[in-house]
Amino acid sequence: MELSSGDRVLVTGAGGFIGSAVTRALIARGVQVVALLEPGADHANLAELDLERLEVDLRDGEGVDRAVKECRAVFHVAALYRFWARDRRQFYDVNVGGTRNIMDAAKRAGTERLVYTSTVGTLGLESGKHSRPSDERSFADVSHLFGSYKQSKYVAEHEVLRAAAEGLPVSIILPTFPLGPGDRAPTPTGQLILDYLNGRVPGYVDTILNVAHVDDLALGQILALERGAVGRSYILGGENYTLKRLLDTLATVTGLPTAKLPVPRALALGVAHLSEFLEGSLLHRHPSVPIEAARMSTTRMSFDDSRARTELGHAPRPALEALAASAHWFVDQGKVTPARRAKITWPDYPGPVPGRPVPGRPVPGR
Repeated sequence: MELSSGDRVLVTGAGGFIGSAVTRALIARGVQVVALLEPGADHANLAELDLERLEVDLRDGEGVDRAVKECRAVFHVAALYRFWARDRRQFYDVNVGGTRNIMDAAKRAGTERLVYTSTVGTLGLESGKHSRPSDERSFADVSHLFGSYKQSKYVAEHEVLRAAAEGLPVSIILPTFPLGPGDRAPTPTGQLILDYLNGRVPGYVDTILNVAHVDDLALGQILALERGAVGRSYILGGENYTLKRLLDTLATVTGLPTAKLPVPRALALGVAHLSEFLEGSLLHRHPSVPIEAARMSTTRMSFDDSRARTELGHAPRPALEALAASAHWFVDQGKVTPARRAKITWPDYPGPVPGRPVPGRPVPGR
């Protein structure tokens, strides 16, 4: 399908990091967005946007039905995305049960297309041991799906595939590691950038991250809606960076010193286990270093997004621009301490100025 001006489209999690980027991209196309928002959550990313707002818990089937009704398409972006919770059942209630509610509502409403946002965390990483990026055909060893977030998204993705096999017109998006404006929580990925800016990243582990700009992921979602095959998965990524290169690039765009100390994997995991025991188990609060985050940070996660580039026309900008945009946004939001902010010099770097449109970047479908 191709979106037209005035089409009514639902975006779940529209106030979140990726969801708000999808919402802005749709509004730029003249689409009438219905924003499904978590009750009581921060919706500042949608300030001054012309859209319809509905506060509905994904676990409320009747509320989801009302939201999906009369929508031509649905972008299901919402998820419980964190590395720790006191009650792990929340991950399944929201990420699996909520997704089922969205799909059931889409079937009843006769929705033309649905795009489901999963995660590259559901893919296998065995190829990473041989320096080959993983792609959509890399199957996961379920014993390596650490933590309730990945496990629940793995189950939810298979529920989506089951629905596609039964006729639901749905495509699956696998975002890599988004950066850019609007990361208010912040997400675990954005937390890494913020920790660096605040001087809390003295060292680095041997890992690889695929860095993408959140606005490119949003444009990729629209491309998947318009050009993606039913039941097919698409990695939306950017560039594969070692953590050392990522931190060096942040140093380039901020003028701050880079991290120079290699951190052994065993030490990183040991700190995480101690953090979860002391803070999570004894103090019943979110651990400073969740075990799942430590495991992710010590795993080489490189991805090949050539399917999305070839079949959808996905054309992400350089990772440097995503890193610069993220750093600028956190500073502008007052998330960086005054002492560290005073040390930032914002030297010139190649590429467009963060926050400004990229000259010549095509709008999907136009």
